[in-house]
Amino acid sequence: MQAQVNEEQTYTPLPLRSHTILGVCEAIGEDFGFNPVLLRIPLAASVIVNPMIAIGTYFALGVVVFASRMLFPRPKAETPSVPQVEVAANEDRELKKAA
Repeated sequence: MQAQVNEEQTYTPLPLRSHTILGVCEAIGEDFGFNPVLLRIPLAASVIVNPMIAIGTYFALGVVVFASRMLFPRPKAETPSVPQVEVAANEDRELKKAA
């Protein structure tokens, strides 16, 4: 028998993932369907040019992402409620009679 793994059990919140700082670029990438590296590269380049504006912009986007996640939470996946019936291999079963 296979144990069913629920999607909610495997989901880790963005700020707690090991490869993110606050998860802002990844959250925006998930929401709009593109690779978050496309945001991380310009953000890293802007930190070299003007760190205060870049960091301020990052935290402002973090507030926007946090507010959007609180206002529009992720929908929970519905699991089918089909009862699993186990039948022993040596159990007698009645078969329908052929006409």
